[in-house]
Amino acid sequence: MMIKRAGLLLLGLAVVTVALAAETFQIDPMHSGAMFRIKHMGISTVSGRFDRFTGSIDYDEKNPKSWKASATIETASVNTNIGKRDDHLRSAEYFDAAQYPQIVFKSGKVSAVKENKAKLEGNLTMHGVTRPVVLDLEIGGTMKDQEGKTHLGAAATTSVSRKDFAVGKETPMLGDKVDIILEIEAVPAK
Repeated sequence: MMIKRAGLLLLGLAVVTVALAAETFQIDPMHSGAMFRIKHMGISTVSGRFDRFTGSIDYDEKNPKSWKASATIETASVNTNIGKRDDHLRSAEYFDAAQYPQIVFKSGKVSAVKENKAKLEGNLTMHGVTRPVVLDLEIGGTMKDQEGKTHLGAAATTSVSRKDFAVGKETPMLGDKVDIILEIEAVPAK
């Protein structure tokens, strides 16, 4: 009888542990965007995006400190709607997409949690250089679609220095600060 109760207790703990674990979501690229903005000539802002990216988010609504995220962006997918400029950005002078085909982010920890906002700290690797970055994260929440599948919404922003990642030459024509804007919708990983 005692062994049976102990077995039921262990089974119950295992079920609770699984229920409390974060759910892993995959970024839905059809409903997400990875964009950037940079100053041009100090008088205007040029924006662009990356068309191909993947990633995952570990999310537990009740335990924000457990949130994790990782993403991979294909540098050759840069798109500013100007073909000649996009080819220049893919060249060795900027992203060098042939040698550095991916931009990678991997989170480390979550801090400064306040309701649905937090700082997501991690490492960004671009152009062969890895640097720590902090994303200002806002969780939009979850919602079920018509088929009962849960969708997670999130947005994140940060700014990085082109010089820190050795992207592009120093020129007064192009600013150093690059604003990164991520608008994410994710679905449960399969």
